[in-house]
Amino acid sequence: MNTRSLRFQLIGWYAGVLTGTFLVFGAAMFFGVKFFLERSTKVRQIRRAHQIAETFVSQLNETGAARMAENIKTLYDPENLGRYIRIMRSDGNILYLSGKPRDESFDPTGLPPLANPWLRESARKEVLTDGKELAIAAVLYQSPGGETFLVESGVPFGAEATMLRHLLVTLVIGLPVMVSVAAICGYVLVGRALEPVVTIARSAEQITSHNLKERLPIVQTGDELERLANAVNHMIARLDEALENNRRFLADASHELRTPLTALRGELETLVPQPTLAPMDREWVGSALEEVDRLTKIVETLFAISRLDAGEAQAEWVRFDLAKLAVSTAEQMSLLAEDRGIALACDAGEDVNVQGDRARIKQVIVNLLDNAIKYTPEGGRIQLTVTAQNARARLEVSDTGIGIPPEALPYVFDRFFRVDKVRSREEGGAGLGLSIVKSICTANAGHVEVTSEPGRGSRFKVEFPLLEVGPSDHSQIT
Repeated sequence: MNTRSLRFQLIGWYAGVLTGTFLVFGAAMFFGVKFFLERSTKVRQIRRAHQIAETFVSQLNETGAARMAENIKTLYDPENLGRYIRIMRSDGNILYLSGKPRDESFDPTGLPPLANPWLRESARKEVLTDGKELAIAAVLYQSPGGETFLVESGVPFGAEATMLRHLLVTLVIGLPVMVSVAAICGYVLVGRALEPVVTIARSAEQITSHNLKERLPIVQTGDELERLANAVNHMIARLDEALENNRRFLADASHELRTPLTALRGELETLVPQPTLAPMDREWVGSALEEVDRLTKIVETLFAISRLDAGEAQAEWVRFDLAKLAVSTAEQMSLLAEDRGIALACDAGEDVNVQGDRARIKQVIVNLLDNAIKYTPEGGRIQLTVTAQNARARLEVSDTGIGIPPEALPYVFDRFFRVDKVRSREEGGAGLGLSIVKSICTANAGHVEVTSEPGRGSRFKVEFPLLEVGPSDHSQIT
């Protein structure tokens, strides 16, 4: 999963906030229950201390200390029930002290005295040496005879500690489960919330310069997504208008330039055979004719690009064998390669059927081979390969030429871009060959890319959708 995606961040924040909320809630619940249990236990011990004082200490003068101790043991049975009871006079003399409980959870004789034993009533929590806790309540009682006694009653936090442990285990186990369930629900909810965004993104990816008439789907929700889709549609409309104006201008300019260039060429050609023309002037006229030819080629190329950008190439689509086309084109270009001392090999043995503008795709092969021949030194090698892989027809042209610098690779398919401007002009290039290759590939549902290493050569890879044909369709393949 992409950790930078909006979905991941929303789920992360959602799970983080819920985790923090559950932690705070769990901690508050745990300490709240703990405080309530401890307070309840202390209140019960205060009541028991009052009950002991009013029931037994009040009759001490009549029953005596021994009888009081016997009655307390009979009624409360502190040793068996694990309770702590201590009755002390105001002078510090202990009248009764319960014995060690049967489970030996604490030693009554080892409990420290109260820090301020003469408060009317108080309660404290005593931590024993083994880590156990004891709740002790102290009540100051004055008998009818005016004598003052301190009555203490205590009990270990046994049941309360067990309950707190169970609560803690429940929270520790339940928290991850609740966070996991919340995260899963959050993932589903975020996915549903972002579904319009995914739809808009998928539709936007399918819009290219050839289908700018299409628009993004509008979800009538009245929220930010609807406003975003409307804004992007307005932007696409403006881009469509701008590109349409650009195409119209390019087509009109190319068309208008053809006539004066043709006329200029005709006038210059009429001057060449004139016997009165001086040799120097004849040379100038020849140079002008070369420039007119170069301009004518540029105009024709620009006009072709404008037609391709306007989507007119699809009307010329036919079914054909790309492998056969590559073999025949390579044979035609082999003479030019031999003249320059370059070996041109073609590997296209299998049938690779595609559908498109056959003449334009042949122009792609011609331009790539011509480009490789221009920039491959004598003794070099050019390899043309046609294969079918993963429902795609792949055509590759690799050479052992001078290569392309890494900083120029992103721009080689731009119009009028030339890596070596001086040499390109000497070769008669205008920086439109690879640009028209890209336009033809795009118009025929294809794709072109290049990899290169300076000094070791370049590799151009062109892909088109592979056409699946049955036995009865082979007669239609050219």
